[in-house]
Amino acid sequence: MKRTVDHDKFMRERLADADFAAGYLRAALEDGEPGVLLLALRRVVEARGGMTKLARQTGLTREALYRTLSKGGNPRLSSLRAILAASGLHLSIKPLVAGQKKRRPTASNARKTTKPARRSIRASGEPERISTNC
Repeated sequence: MKRTVDHDKFMRERLADADFAAGYLRAALEDGEPGVLLLALRRVVEARGGMTKLARQTGLTREALYRTLSKGGNPRLSSLRAILAASGLHLSIKPLVAGQKKRRPTASNARKTTKPARRSIRASGEPERISTNC
């Protein structure tokens, strides 16, 4: 009989390892969506002792940490560095590899949203979708 393991328990165990956690966060960062990185960092924090321990280590309140590490969080660089340091990690910057696509993150594409389709009313009284994407 094949044994199964709870996914969350498995990830907590793996994320306790600094090398695995670093790779996990790199993959989340490469996704390009800021919320993905913050939620991944939150999982790392939970695996490495939790928010209460992190609050003691960083001097930030638990409430501030929960807000910061939410999908819509917007941490200051100093907070991000403190959270990473308390988790046994740090930020680093490296040059792009030749042929790697250059991204220019801006405020407008950091939170990509699609325009909702406008509606008009047909003669029959039913709404008709009109695409706003040209």
